[in-house]
Amino acid sequence: MRIRDLSPADLLARLGGDGIRLAAGPFNCRLQSGIPEIADELARLYAHHPLVAPDAFVDFHVGVGPGRGLRRWLRPQAVFSVDGVEPFTPLPRNQALAMLEWGLNWCITAYSHHILVIHAACVARGNRAAILPAPPGSGKSTLCAALVNRGWRLLSDELTLIRLDTGEVMGLARPVNLKNASIDIIRAYAPEAFLTRPVHDTTKGTVALMAPSEASVRDVATPARPTWMILPRYRAGADARLAPMGSGAAFLQIADNAMNYHILGTHGFAAVGRLVDDCRSYNFEYSRLDDAIAVFDRLARDAGGDA
Repeated sequence: MRIRDLSPADLLARLGGDGIRLAAGPFNCRLQSGIPEIADELARLYAHHPLVAPDAFVDFHVGVGPGRGLRRWLRPQAVFSVDGVEPFTPLPRNQALAMLEWGLNWCITAYSHHILVIHAACVARGNRAAILPAPPGSGKSTLCAALVNRGWRLLSDELTLIRLDTGEVMGLARPVNLKNASIDIIRAYAPEAFLTRPVHDTTKGTVALMAPSEASVRDVATPARPTWMILPRYRAGADARLAPMGSGAAFLQIADNAMNYHILGTHGFAAVGRLVDDCRSYNFEYSRLDDAIAVFDRLARDAGGDA
């Protein structure tokens, strides 16, 4: 049974009660909320995700609820919690759904030290993965969203998960975070994709979430081999161009973006070194999405198509 199989009334009752228990890649999550207005968009973002049994182990018990006291009515707030702890400052109530997504990212980063967690998007063609680490404003999420809407499989938009034993990428297939101009760009580029209503004046600017494709969620348990590490940068008017990156620079890029590299110690060093050995690494500059996707598709064909 999947989220899409729940009636609106059942979903709302579960969300406000014992919670919605769903699988997101390797993690089981229980989502609760006393803010009913997030239910419709949450259901559409996670429509294809499977529900897990009531007695299944849950990795993260998270919720977003209304502020207390006067903050229920005067400049209403949303409060994120995990296992009864509230780690963040409350946000305006209209940011509740985004806060739930950001909070889940924080949980994975804070507690998943059995894997290497990299702040990077990751997409796959067949069983070959492209890892896209990049700073905010680089166009990483825009490029990721465009690729997913042109036949690439979404592994993750924010957190790339690397197994320490095999070096494979594990899928998450959770919503893509889009910001500012990227929202309208992707609405025009992929009108069939579901995007939430924009939320303005967040710490990240204007944000919206894009639902992962059904195929990405269906195949989330299929691991992918890291094949390319590509550092994207959007530059207005630029032609799409790959420039090879040396192994030393590639190591630093991955290590700098690895959220738990310092915690994993020698295991983290070995995992990053393995990634550098397994991947062809590039700097990538682009301005037009169709041109960028043509470059990625050519890489996939040169590597053997969907093998």
